[in-house]
Amino acid sequence: MSLPMPRGFEKPYAAFLFDMDGTILNSIRAAERVWSDWARRHGLDVVDFLPKMHGSRGIDTITRLNLPGVDPEHEARLVTEAEIADVGDVVAIPGAATFLSSLPPDRWAIVTSSPLRLARRRLEAAGLPQPKFMVTAEDVKAGKPDPQCYILGAERLGVSTRDCLVFEDVAAGIAAGEAAGADVMVVTATHQHKMETAHPTLSSYDEFSVRIDADRKILIVSNAA
Repeated sequence: MSLPMPRGFEKPYAAFLFDMDGTILNSIRAAERVWSDWARRHGLDVVDFLPKMHGSRGIDTITRLNLPGVDPEHEARLVTEAEIADVGDVVAIPGAATFLSSLPPDRWAIVTSSPLRLARRRLEAAGLPQPKFMVTAEDVKAGKPDPQCYILGAERLGVSTRDCLVFEDVAAGIAAGEAAGADVMVVTATHQHKMETAHPTLSSYDEFSVRIDADRKILIVSNAA
């Protein structure tokens, strides 16, 4: 059963690590348009395929399909270029821009399965701040659910993953955060169906604020009366 966010989430964190798509911005329509076109070109059942592409690097998604005669690296590049060109429906998760802007720049990073150029394009389209630190698809050899992306994100911030709170929205990312040893917050803003999770959940960043303590640690505080 999903646990509600406590009124005062009184554990201080050294840093926050955010997934991007579905966590701080909603790119579902744009991504599904591009991937649907790609799937149809390769004779795949689009309805069956689409749920399998969220939360993973494009190259990992294509490699798992093991399609004969298909070069995953080449196809992933084609998909990325198409996604960079299609950002018309990319919007910020409610409250995300204000929430991110309230954080010290050296205390948060984006850890995404998207390539760097696509990540920067979507952040710009959504009106979100460009982070000082980012881990993207090119930075790791294995994508989520492998934890190396979150471990690298913490290293770039100069902190331990055990002192980090990971914000995620899909199973592969949640598993990566858990395996890295971080605490996890599940963002449900784009979920069409209820997710059963033992982690606290957040449907809008408007629900919470941050407070910086004397040691520059970050605490999440509920905005509820």
